[in-house]
Amino acid sequence: MSQKTRRDYEAEVRSWGFQHVFTWTDGPNAHYRPHSHSGLTTHLILNGQLTITYPKDAHPQKKTYSVGDRIDVDAGRTHEVWMGSEGCTYVIGE
Repeated sequence: MSQKTRRDYEAEVRSWGFQHVFTWTDGPNAHYRPHSHSGLTTHLILNGQLTITYPKDAHPQKKTYSVGDRIDVDAGRTHEVWMGSEGCTYVIGE
């Protein structure tokens, strides 16, 4: 991404209305089994890739996101996530 700092990206996510904001890094090929959160979450990808699916949807499909993409997951929506071969760093807003 551009010359923005981690703080800049975290401030951007806060500006979207999220109060709990932090940067997280997952290692290569990390996997999160199906789960959900009690509130809306957002993910702004700073480095690497993230693939997500919603296994309880009528026709689940995997979608891959990369640097600069924003992914919002609605409260209570079950999702499963895989990180790319280089891992993934992203800002989370809750």
